[in-house]
Amino acid sequence: MNKFIRAAFVAAICLYFPVRSMAWGTLGHRVVAEVAEHHLNSKTRKAIARIIGPGSLAMEANWLDFIKSDPAYNYLYNWHFVNMPSGWDFDKVNNFLQTDTGTNAYNRVNFVIAELKKKDLPQDKKLLYLRVLVHVLGDLHQPMHVGHKEDLGGNQIKITWFNKPTNLHALWDEALLDFQNLSYTEYANALDHPSKTQAYDYVQGNLANWIFGSYKIASALYSEAEKDTKFSYRYNFDHISTANEQLLKGGLRLAKVLNDIFS
Repeated sequence: MNKFIRAAFVAAICLYFPVRSMAWGTLGHRVVAEVAEHHLNSKTRKAIARIIGPGSLAMEANWLDFIKSDPAYNYLYNWHFVNMPSGWDFDKVNNFLQTDTGTNAYNRVNFVIAELKKKDLPQDKKLLYLRVLVHVLGDLHQPMHVGHKEDLGGNQIKITWFNKPTNLHALWDEALLDFQNLSYTEYANALDHPSKTQAYDYVQGNLANWIFGSYKIASALYSEAEKDTKFSYRYNFDHISTANEQLLKGGLRLAKVLNDIFS
């Protein structure tokens, strides 16, 4: 392979990866992390500060997307999502998650949780795995990251958003959230008012249960896109409450996982 072909190939790969595995976009990931930070206990806060220094989880939340520019981290590509066929009930989803030997968001989240619990984990690994956990747990609450392999998690489902061509994955990554015209702190503060019942219910179950929740939403979004692909104000009206609930759930669940690890 000559230098020109190799360069073109690398460029194509770099362009492909972000499109396939971006989730929530910068805003959504920071909202999830900011909500989580509101619910950390003091011991967890201190442990995280020893890892990331004076920064915040929100500012670390997008590292896993930003690092895609470095080929040394290409091995992290499959960590962002888990693909499954449509029409499965919880038992089938759970069985797949427990038995699939491929690299995916489910088994990587479980891996980094186990690693972060180790007292002798090197500092560089602590930082890497904390960044992974904050980002990928957020990814799993973006429904199209539990989408279908054949359409690249909705990337090949072409739609229009206010007459602008895009795709179903990109709509849920960024366009729907950006339409709210809020900063990540404004967004997190607006969302983070769960009732006691919600705050309790949202963190029940385990990672497989949480993924199944996203999977059910994704299935509904696919079905809807089969009927109409021209989305604008009505789509926002119908779906922003679901997006907001997923962001809030992601933040509360991330806080629970971090408190379990470091407390």
